[in-house]
Parts: sequence; structure tokens; C-alpha cells
Amino acid sequence: MVFERPPKPGQANLNRATQRPSKPGQKKKVITTGGKRGDSGKPGRNSRGGNRGGGGGSRDRRNDEPLPPETSPWLIDPEFEPNASASFVEYLRWMRSPDSLYKDPTKVQILQIAEENADYRDRLKELNQRTKLIAGEANCFNVTCPWRIRVGGHRGPESILLPAFDALGMPYVPSSTLRGVARTQAIREKLAADLDYSNKEAVKKAWKEADRQVAEWFGHLDAEGSDRTGKVIFLDAYPVANDEDKSGGLAVDMANSIWSWKDNTPEYDPNPNPYFSLAESTFVIGIRRTAACSQEQFEQVKRWLTAGLTAGIGSQVNSGYGSLLSINIPDTSFFQVDFTLQGQLIHGRQRFENVHEPYERKRESGQFKRAKGKLKPKTESVAEIRPIALKSMLRYWFRVFALGVMRPQDVKVWEAKLFGAIDPQTHGWVRVTLSNIEKIRPEAKYRGDDCGEYTATLNLTYSSEAPVQHYDAISNLFEYLTWLMFHLGSVGQGARRPCYSRSSKPYWRGAELFSDRSDLFWQCPNEIQAAKTKFQAQIQSFHNCLNALLSTENTSSSFPKLLSAGNVTPHSWVDAADKKCRILIVSGAENTKPYALDILHDQFHQLEDEAEHLKKDSEQLKSNNLQESGRKFGQYKAKKSEAKSLCGGANKDKIRIGSEWKDRGAIPSPIWIKDLGNYQVVTVFGATQNPRKKYLDSLQDAVQIFPLT
Repeated sequence: MVFERPPKPGQANLNRATQRPSKPGQKKKVITTGGKRGDSGKPGRNSRGGNRGGGGGSRDRRNDEPLPPETSPWLIDPEFEPNASASFVEYLRWMRSPDSLYKDPTKVQILQIAEENADYRDRLKELNQRTKLIAGEANCFNVTCPWRIRVGGHRGPESILLPAFDALGMPYVPSSTLRGVARTQAIREKLAADLDYSNKEAVKKAWKEADRQVAEWFGHLDAEGSDRTGKVIFLDAYPVANDEDKSGGLAVDMANSIWSWKDNTPEYDPNPNPYFSLAESTFVIGIRRTAACSQEQFEQVKRWLTAGLTAGIGSQVNSGYGSLLSINIPDTSFFQVDFTLQGQLIHGRQRFENVHEPYERKRESGQFKRAKGKLKPKTESVAEIRPIALKSMLRYWFRVFALGVMRPQDVKVWEAKLFGAIDPQTHGWVRVTLSNIEKIRPEAKYRGDDCGEYTATLNLTYSSEAPVQHYDAISNLFEYLTWLMFHLGSVGQGARRPCYSRSSKPYWRGAELFSDRSDLFWQCPNEIQAAKTKFQAQIQSFHNCLNALLSTENTSSSFPKLLSAGNVTPHSWVDAADKKCRILIVSGAENTKPYALDILHDQFHQLEDEAEHLKKDSEQLKSNNLQESGRKFGQYKAKKSEAKSLCGGANKDKIRIGSEWKDRGAIPSPIWIKDLGNYQVVTVFGATQNPRKKYLDSLQDAVQIFPLT
């Protein structure tokens, strides 16, 4: 579906024939960023009072700086205000031009307004009742999505991914999708268990044959007689809306491709994009028999549909999206672990604290705060336990350890096989889901609050693409990979640091990911030398399992020695457990932070302080010695880059690689610190060059885990 933007006011090609004539004296009614406001401009139901930027407060708000026109999320002022039952598409139709200076915050704002205003209860109730009347109550059943679902391929303004929606803009699962799910499940059950999925021609031939075998239930153009048409009618499935969820689950989501391959080198390039998906929705599924369908055939199709829905529908199924639960189906996970996540948690999206007051103001004057000449959005992160975050972390650690023993181009191929990829398009052999998600405590809002905490169960399951003959090799590899993920770092925004408290926002930094498993495989010894032996055994076992998996497709390597995944300089490295990487166990006196983190922060702040002194010197010399001022400023930039090469950072800088100067954007920290109670495990990439080497040398009584010899 294509959305055409109305022309901007003042454009010469404005089609007056399509404009509604204005009555004399008629006051134009507009959608404002105030949502449920009248002409008086009073705060709507979502505004907040007090001194938090809402509708009240002790100061005279009449003196507040007005919002600049370019911050409006609307392309033009529509002559109507959508009813709460209007589709979310109505909001996106009027989204402002994508070249706006504030295109990112206004995109978040308009999606949030559409989400908060949505009230589809009446329409969805009518549609679900219609499904029950057509199919019959006995032929309907409910399925619930425990997390999120992405069905559809629509793209709205600025390529925003949208869920599938009907002619009136109601989100739904099309009948064609349900029929495809049931048919695909039937075909998969007809395929031979020992089918070699690496042989594309054999798979194509087997699939074609199985497709003809299910013609009895789903029809086939090459079949004969009554088998040319399907025996079961599938109806569109709509979500259920109620007082707690008026939209049926419509919710803003976020896609963020953090790592990508460029010239056989992994690159850190986060690119967050908000979009709509459906969260924790319940759907009414309705099917009915045709005159040519027997009860036995009908029940068989229903079983296939149920199994297919449980396996997942829509996109990103292997990343936790699209699972639909209807009945108790035996667990098929090859590995499970109950875990707890504490600290900064996983942030799924940004939202405005008050969608109608989207930018920060100075408390006393009411003037807007600015950063680099632009208004500063007043957003907050929304914590969410996301299966895709744990899958991404498993993927990351696989890449880290594989790059130490394999060529980058081979790592890229096997990463795509195991976890999926866009180019070439593959779903991956392993599916990652979460169950038993429980929010124990929200993130700290005030000083002294305990840190946020969630519990859940991580489930690893073979996907439909995984070759059956590789099951054991895949399972063995992922058991050790999961162990390494839990014992070398965490997940989410604070994954590379242990959890610690602060006196200012955010009141907690870092994160802790741990499991209560007490079996011999999972636990780490308390004594450092024993822990060293355990870690080295687990890393060696991972490499052995990787070699065994490669041998299943005749691409094995004996891994005789560690490789170098790339050149290391003071300001460049590769996140790889290669011969330039060091993993250590350390223990020392702690203050308010674990010992290894305390040393790291001391060195980082020392570099930052030195940089600020150089900057001040540069400014003082401007008036009488420009040459010396420039030299000091160059030293200031070098110190800032050095600090960034120690702890990572988001600010852009220029670094020297060989004889060339290159721009450097946001980078993650090259140092991971995991607190395991009696000691910390420190992973340092590019450890052979300062400032990281200097940090390693400052860690007293460190015991090396990696390299193994």
C-alpha cells in the first residue's frame, strides 16, 4: 500500500478541486500536538502537572517559549481531529516531511500519539463476533502471543514497518497467512526426517513432492477432481480488545541492527528504527468446513494450524516474534536456563515522558534546553525483556570466539547459518524465545531505589531449517556458547559493565545476568585458580564443538593456533578472541564498585580531566598565541580519543590509521567486566596497544584465562 503525502502549504501544484470549501467565518479545526485539547490549549489527559514539564507548575507558563513550527509532527494542519477509533494509518498519513530537522523525535512522537489514542474496542468486537458467526463457535479458538508478533510487510511514511491491516486500518492476521501456516506445517511433516537441507536441489524437489501430497486438504492446481480446491475455509483473525488494551495490542516497537558485516569485517553501526507491531495480543481464529470436507480432514487441518501457530508466524520468528500459544504442546527446546537480569535492563524503545510536551525546558524560565543548536527531547527508555536481545548477544559471542580461529569470510557464512541473515536471506538453525517472563521491580526512579529486575526462561529450539543430522552438534555448541555469554558479560544497555549504583540519573549503571542453576556444568568455582581451569576448559570445549559442527559439512579446521582477526592500533581493534585479546581473572579491594571497574573508571576520568585542562589552556591562549592554542587543542582532541578508545563513546572524533585520518562514530567499549562475586572476569580486545594495555598492566595479581597458553 502506498501512502501519498498531501502537498505542503504554498506549493504551486496544490489541487484546489480536492479541497473542502471553508464556510464564511468557520474556524479551522486542527490536530495539535496537544492531542485531546480544545481551542483553549489546555493540557489533555496525558499531560502531567507539577514541575515535570506538564500542564501545571508554579511558574507562569504564559511566558514559556513556544514550540518552533519545525518541531510539529504534522505535515499540514488537517481539517479534522481523528476519532479515537480511527486507524493508526490516519496519523501516519499526515506525518511531516522526512527532511525535517526534528525528523527523529517527531517520528517517535506521532507513533506514540497514535498508540496512546487508539481505541478499537467496538470495531474489533464486531469483527470477532462476525468470525464466530461465520465459522461457528465450535470452530473458533483463541491464541495468545506471549510477547510480540510481526505479520505483514507494509511500509508507511519513511519506510516505517506496519502490521498487516484491513481496509479500515484494523490490525489483523490475514486468512492467507493462516492458510499458509497450516499448509507449510503439513508439508514439513511430509518431508523425510533425514533430508539434507544443505542440498538445495534436493530440498526443492522434496518440497514440491510434499506439496502435492497435501493437496487432499489444501488443494493443488495440478491435482484432480475435488483435490484441486482446499477443503477448509480460513477467516481473517483479529485481535481482542478490552478496557485494559483498547487497541488489541498495537504497540510501538524498535528494530536496531547493531552489527553488520562490511568487507568481511564486523562493524558497529546501531540504527534504531521505531515501528508498529502487536504486543501480547489474543486473536480469534476461525475456520470452517466446505461441503467436500470430512470431519477427519477438518480436524487434521486444525492440528496442523495449531502446530504451525505455536511454531510461530510472521517475520523474525527465530528472534522470539510470532509465537502463538493455544494448547499445551510438549516443549521442544534443546536447552533451557532460568535467569535473572538486574540493572539497566533491556531498553526496547524511547518514549516521551509527556507526548504533548516533548522537549525539555529550563525549570525557572520555561525556555527550551538545547544541545548542539537543537531542542533536547524529553524521552525515557522503556525497559522490556526482549528475546532478540539475548539472541543478538549469543550471536555476538559466537562471532567473537569464532574470529579467533576462523577466517572472517567463513565466520560470516556460519553466523548466517546459525542465526540467520538478510543477505543471503536465511532464517537460521536456532530459534531463541523467552518464557515465564516476570517483572520483579521497575527501574529506579529516585535515588536510593533498588535496581530494576526481571526473571525469565531462555529457550533454545531447532528451527525448521536446522538439518536433523546436525542436531547434536548444534546443541553441544550452543550449550557452551550460552555458558560463555552468562559468565563473560550481561545483556542490554549495560551489558559490558557490572551493576553499580550512582547518585545521579541513571541511578544504576551496568547489568547483571545470572542463573540459579547449581549443576556442575554451569557453576564456577570460588577459588581463582580453579576458575581459570574451568574457563579454559569451557573455551576449549566451545572450539571443539565448533570444529565438530564444521566437520558435518566438510569445512572443518584443526584450529592449530590463534589467528589475528585484524590490525590493532591505539584507536582500532576487532571484537575478537584472537591473539591480540586478553581475558583475565582479577580480585582486589573494592570501594563502591568492583575492583576492575574502579581501576578502569579512574584511568578514564584521568584522561577526561587531562583533556579538559588542555581545552582550557587552548582557550586562554587564543588571544595572544594562536599557534600554541591550536597545538593545545589538538592535544585535547587526542586525549578525548584516547579516553574513547578505552571505554567507548558516542561522540564523533577523528583517528589516525596509518598515514590517513578517518572519522570515527559511536563505538562500544573494548573492555568487558563481569562480576562473579569473589572475582571479576575482564575481557579486553586489542589488548596489545595503549590505552588498553596500560589498563591491563595496572590490574594487580591478574590471572590470565585467554589465550589458553
